[in-house]
Amino acid sequence: MHSRTIGSTGLSVSEYSYGTAALGGLYRACSRDAAMETLDAAWDEGLRYFDTAPWYGFGLAERRLGDFLRDKAKGSFALSTKVGRIMFPVADDKVPSYGYVDPLPFDVRYDYSYDGIMRSLDLSFARLGLNRIDMLYVHDIGAYTHGATENARHFRNLMDGGLKALEELKRGGVIAAYGLGVNEVPVCLDVLRRAPLDCILLAGRYTLLDRTAAAELLPLCADKGTSVVVGGVFNSGILATGAVEGAHFDYMPADEEVLGKVRRMEEIATGYGVPLAAIAMQFALAHPQVASVLIGTAKPASLMRNMELTRIDLPADIFDAFAAETLVAPALGAEAVRQ
Repeated sequence: MHSRTIGSTGLSVSEYSYGTAALGGLYRACSRDAAMETLDAAWDEGLRYFDTAPWYGFGLAERRLGDFLRDKAKGSFALSTKVGRIMFPVADDKVPSYGYVDPLPFDVRYDYSYDGIMRSLDLSFARLGLNRIDMLYVHDIGAYTHGATENARHFRNLMDGGLKALEELKRGGVIAAYGLGVNEVPVCLDVLRRAPLDCILLAGRYTLLDRTAAAELLPLCADKGTSVVVGGVFNSGILATGAVEGAHFDYMPADEEVLGKVRRMEEIATGYGVPLAAIAMQFALAHPQVASVLIGTAKPASLMRNMELTRIDLPADIFDAFAAETLVAPALGAEAVRQ
């Protein structure tokens, strides 16, 4: 497995990496045995960068990942988690779902302030049971999660205090890098134009189908020396399943426009004699700003099947053949995000 460097930090990550949302029970329960078997499969496949978050199963994914990594040699892997949400205990009958099945008995409050970042990191260290976290992402800041009005408050807290905490942690050697972990482009532009970031973990916005990040964000990242880690390369599944009945795009059933585009993409892929899923899996790494592509599953067989897709040789010009079917998503401007 090849590795790439995060910005100018010297932190190396494997080109393909493992995201742990499914280990926290996202949409379906995940047993501890299944979690450990999947992590073993990821390690055996050569994945050496692991991303997690307090949000995933309300701490469950962090606990499981920490247990798995605890006996691995120091320096043999890179680890990122996220800040911006503080978990607090609640009664068993008050545990929300938020899409997670059988999570730990906690609920969440958002806090992007200086103190909130520091508190979140302390709690993550405790859940992981590890004494090293390489990279922190500010999780789900932006109008996509909070709505424009509520996000204005969170954005001020991040700019006035949260980023200062992250820079202090990096300067003190507690972490090697920091950035954003989000599903939208506008807030990335808004922060990056005001503050340096080592990396952005962007889900679903630089894929074979949705290249929203290509116009402004990736050039700005190149100018600023900011790396990108790409998640959601199948856009919630449709680029893996194809345009079948019930296919999902962006966490919802795909509409007819998306289904039509993916049908035409499947025809193009058939003409090349390769699976559409393989093209989708390899697309993002062709961009020089992309450091890693995250794979997320709670099934060893699914992980190994996805890794097989990474080993299929593709023609050099294949990605350009799909450009006409790319979604052109209207992006909110920075001012709109803060309104």
